[in-house]
Amino acid sequence: MSVTEVSQGQHVAVLAFPYGGHGLTMINLTRRLASAAPNIQFSFFSTAKSNARLFPVRKSSIKTGSIRPFNVDDGIPLNHVVKESSPEAVELFLKAAPVSFKKAMDSAASETGRGFSCLLTDAFLAPFADEMAAELQVPWISLNGATPYDLSAHVYTDLIRQRFPNSSRSHGNDETMKHQRLDFVPGLSLFQVMDLPQGILSTDSSKESLLSWTLSKTRNILPKATAVVMKFFQELYPVPLLNDLYSLFPNLLNVGFLTLELPPPPLPPSSTDETGCLSWLDTRNPKSVVYIAFGTVAKLPSSEIMELAAAVEESQIPFLWVLDENSRQFLPTGFLENVSSYGKFVSWAPQTQVLGHPSTGVFITHSGANSVFESIANEVPMICRPFFGDHALNGRLVEEVWGIGVRIEGLVLTKSGVVKSLKLVLGDEEGKKMREKLQELNKLVLKAAGPNGSAAQDFKSLVELILNL
Repeated sequence: MSVTEVSQGQHVAVLAFPYGGHGLTMINLTRRLASAAPNIQFSFFSTAKSNARLFPVRKSSIKTGSIRPFNVDDGIPLNHVVKESSPEAVELFLKAAPVSFKKAMDSAASETGRGFSCLLTDAFLAPFADEMAAELQVPWISLNGATPYDLSAHVYTDLIRQRFPNSSRSHGNDETMKHQRLDFVPGLSLFQVMDLPQGILSTDSSKESLLSWTLSKTRNILPKATAVVMKFFQELYPVPLLNDLYSLFPNLLNVGFLTLELPPPPLPPSSTDETGCLSWLDTRNPKSVVYIAFGTVAKLPSSEIMELAAAVEESQIPFLWVLDENSRQFLPTGFLENVSSYGKFVSWAPQTQVLGHPSTGVFITHSGANSVFESIANEVPMICRPFFGDHALNGRLVEEVWGIGVRIEGLVLTKSGVVKSLKLVLGDEEGKKMREKLQELNKLVLKAAGPNGSAAQDFKSLVELILNL
């Protein structure tokens, strides 16, 4: 039976988590699926702000092919002021999710004239997705946007809490406990208690956030999914972790990085970059520029902005710093004038293109999963300053497991710590070793992403799975 015959009338509801890099990951997977199975209708559900970013309006029309965006309520009460992507905004969104998604899905089914044949959902929505799928009597597929190390940590939340029952009270103070290894969790023997997302260590249900509660149910909920999709490559797993996750989720599909093409395409003409980043990078020497960016959610404290500024001024290394206008007030007096000949500030940068530019030599990052993967794809070593969520796990993964970067000393940006890290990555023998290891990782990734690679095969399996549901 042909793809057209199989997919005729199929309608997949895509439920996105609208914060951080989750939306970008989900829309990129959806676009790949739509390209592979063009006769399937995909209805993409997210908040109005998120959809506006993911489906930019050009020439007064949205051309999405078989993907149609639908807005869901963000849960924020009228006239209630809340910072975008803040913990409060996330809590309000999750509380409203069961009602807001159902309302939007009813509207989409009515507008398209098609009921839903399948749900494709962010793992952060798993409990709700499971209930919705049961109500609709359709299968559901979960997309995990973090690394498998993070997934494993959430799978073993109950075991970790049993091992460290007082961790929620002492996590920030007990040095002995913070440095205890997680060697009782398959594949996490090199990680420590201090690397865990804070919610995993919470044992007080009355204070646990809705997001932490949702993630703590991973072990019980995800096995109910028809498939668990990872934006990762099978070749990058340690064997114990891969085997353990396969035992828990037999239909585990590693489809590769989802926020960039592999191999990365040639850079566009610099003149087409409205931010001016590429034109500015064109004027710099190869591997000489420090790229500084901490994602869309993490906010650097004012004290660390000043310390970082002092470090780049002392080093006099060319830098490209993504820093919003409001945060620039915390830069030292006279700093902008002092560094004008070798520093550039932007409010947003085309990150994959910046990392792919030959002048970029090191990336100071929050170590979010997308940023780490994009660094690997472009062979750029990292200096990691973790903030929350999976950042600390990823930072240790970068430094101790893969050896492709360092975590900032004390996990807080200081002038001395940044200067030391820059010298290490850009000038020392250690920096050379990092680049060699990046080349090795990149070769694995490109092979896995190739036409006959493991990621391509797993993606093909995902397409076939959806076609035959």
